Amino acid sequence: MPSFVYPQAERLTVADRLHGRDVPDPYRWLEDPRDPRTVAWSESQEALFSAAREGWPATQRFAERMTELMGTGDVSAPSWRGERRFLTRRLPEQEHAVLLAVEADGTERVLVDPMALDPSGTTTLDGWQPSKEGDRLAYQLSEGGTEESAVYVIDVGTLERLEGPITRARYTPVAWLPGGEAYYYVRKPHPDTVPEGEQQFHRRVKLHKVGTDPEVEDVEIFGAGQPKTSYFGISVTLDGRWLKVETYPGTAPRNDLYLADLTASSPERPVLSPVQVGLDNQTSIEICAPDSPLAGSVLVWTDRDAPRGRICVAAVGDLAYENWRELVPEDPEAVLDSYALLDGPELERPLLVVARTRHAVGELALHDARTGEKIGEIALPGLGTLYGLSTRPERGHELWFGYTDFTTPVQIHHFDARTGQTALWERPPAEVEIPQVRTRQVTYASKDGTEVRMFVIEGSEESTGPKPTILYGYGGFNIPQTPAYSARILAWVAAGGVYAVANLRGGSEEGEEWHRAGMMENKQNVYDDFHAAGDWLVDNGVTTRAQLGIFGGSNGGLLVGVALTQHPEKYAAVVCWAPLLDMIRYEQHGLGITWNEEYGTVEDPEQFGWLIAYSPYHNVHEGTAYPATLFAVFDSDSRVDPLHARKLAAALQHATSAPITERPVLFRAEREAGHAARSVSKTVGVYADMWGFLAAQLELELTPRAMPV
Repeated sequence: MPSFVYPQAERLTVADRLHGRDVPDPYRWLEDPRDPRTVAWSESQEALFSAAREGWPATQRFAERMTELMGTGDVSAPSWRGERRFLTRRLPEQEHAVLLAVEADGTERVLVDPMALDPSGTTTLDGWQPSKEGDRLAYQLSEGGTEESAVYVIDVGTLERLEGPITRARYTPVAWLPGGEAYYYVRKPHPDTVPEGEQQFHRRVKLHKVGTDPEVEDVEIFGAGQPKTSYFGISVTLDGRWLKVETYPGTAPRNDLYLADLTASSPERPVLSPVQVGLDNQTSIEICAPDSPLAGSVLVWTDRDAPRGRICVAAVGDLAYENWRELVPEDPEAVLDSYALLDGPELERPLLVVARTRHAVGELALHDARTGEKIGEIALPGLGTLYGLSTRPERGHELWFGYTDFTTPVQIHHFDARTGQTALWERPPAEVEIPQVRTRQVTYASKDGTEVRMFVIEGSEESTGPKPTILYGYGGFNIPQTPAYSARILAWVAAGGVYAVANLRGGSEEGEEWHRAGMMENKQNVYDDFHAAGDWLVDNGVTTRAQLGIFGGSNGGLLVGVALTQHPEKYAAVVCWAPLLDMIRYEQHGLGITWNEEYGTVEDPEQFGWLIAYSPYHNVHEGTAYPATLFAVFDSDSRVDPLHARKLAAALQHATSAPITERPVLFRAEREAGHAARSVSKTVGVYADMWGFLAAQLELELTPRAMPV
């Protein structure tokens, strides 16, 4: 890049006075994407990125390799309604998964195909829920990556659209009443009825009758008086008797829980009785069917007094905590993630299938549902991840679940409790040649001595010395990093590199205590864990400082932003995807205010101190040789505003003492894409660019054997 220079970015003397301290913000003008200065800066950054990209010979080969590896397609576990099942499947040539209905005779019909609706590929299927009888389907679509879902309803038999779009339904669950004529859902208010800037909040739970005008006929049944940032979960039992409402204050790790008997009050005016309110833990309940051997009982999953989770049982008429009976106790080393009840009449006794994660690896166990006694284990194909436990809603003896690991694309398995046998139910639609890799799980000590685990994925051949390595982490919001098939990981390792995934505090790999050890005032623990992971990789000969790159997105983008500003000497290159970086003003943009119980709020003097201490944008120092850095952002991202990356990119380009020819700071912006779901080609495009950048910076030499053209 000998002739390249960074675009000019005016530094202003803007500063906020917060808790007795001046907080400079020289690039605040970059918050406004419509400001002519921002437009010109963005265009210049695009030109700089495009020119730099010409010097990355590996980009096209990574694109081809990832396209090949994503050619397996994918499939979901079935959702049963009688003998009809619903699932999603993506064939190798498809950009998006398609929602299907499969009849009892095996006949398949396409219900929703995002590409048929929008050949540009920018429309995504965000959620779906069949009616209890399976004859109607509610589904949500959004466009351009915005995640601003609209609800539609179709007749499953005829595919006739019965209604939609019903807008302002982002993140809504759908809880059908029996008969398919009405459902509960969550809707945001009309923008004109709330203060400016609060259009994403003030959600309400509503009852909607199919075919009526939602602006006129919907009945609000819950939400008034709740915090404006509350999210809601809703469900109705198969017999239509019980309505459950859960409330979550933003992303805080706690919920309130209410229950209404719809035979004692009307669906339009349900009397919601509190089960848990105002406590600092999470609890969910499942009411056993009236014809179940456990009729009259409620199964309770909770982390109350059990940070790794446990299952209790109580009488439906008396859900007071003191009357819960522990059924499956907390495991001191494994997190109880979910369970499924098998209580069909063909079984000798009702059973619980319990899914746990032990140090980030999934396992399944079988328990007696009356006594909680452990009966045995259900064997899995390997050391991987479980997802989507699925049973027949009207009771039965069958369980379906998904399984994946670093070299196994998601496959669906079937467990028959009558025989105790597990069998493969459905493979991915196609087979591809998967690179031979080996995975090891290592343990290292963080700064404070805490033991942290990490997966290291590398070529199957014996190591011949340090290799270009990507260290990935997330460390937040109780989200675990577990083994999963990934075209991006396999493409990097097949090219001769190493990929490491650190199980940092802030995730759920070791339960809620592990999460809380990496949130709020403990957030620095996450960053210390990450730095220590990089140190371990170098100290143990996996890589060198000059070959160590780091990658993270969203909260993980904050992670790598902190890493490069706290210890720029430790990392050679950084990829920062859709990041959160200005921790002083993050609450004022996107969904930021919903995260202040993960990070803290600048309004509180003590919490302001936590935030300013690590906020990447506020910890850039002139004359520092920063690592080569690529920011990847998306114009339609409605969770984390791209302004965060614009501001830190400008700050780093101004401050770094490293020559642009050696350690460039680059900015990649993509249009009609958002924070999460996207088409296959868009996914391949952004990862190929990022991996091409890292290959160039870490001097990964692609061999013809490792990366066939």
